[in-house]
Amino acid sequence: MDTGQIIWIVVAVVVIAIVVAVAMSVMRKRQLEQDRHRATELRQEAEVHTGQAQHSDLEAREAEAEAERARLQAEKAEAQATEARRGNLHDEARVEDHVREADHVDPDTDTHTEPHTDSATEPHTEPHTDPATEPDQGERRT
Repeated sequence: MDTGQIIWIVVAVVVIAIVVAVAMSVMRKRQLEQDRHRATELRQEAEVHTGQAQHSDLEAREAEAEAERARLQAEKAEAQATEARRGNLHDEARVEDHVREADHVDPDTDTHTEPHTDSATEPHTEPHTDPATEPDQGERRT
């Protein structure tokens, strides 16, 4: 091989090396641009998801607040029901006292032998008579 051929081979190798280097540089720039574009898309998606997450968080807080309001309302209703029960018991006791007082005043009621039952729910009946002292009406006379 003469010197001219060696020079042409060296020049060809250098040119090929430059072409490869330029091609790699262009491919690297293209890859960087694609990566930047993908990063921008991911950030936009993240912003959308952040907005959705904030909206979901807001809905969750609203639901918690509504649950707390309902719990407080239920407690209030329970307190009112308890107070109504107390008032009812007080009213029943007052009625019972009136019935006992009426039984005490009534000459036809024997308050010493019969324990008083809940007269507010039972109708007033005639005084109890002892069957041993009354004549047996079921007997046949012959």
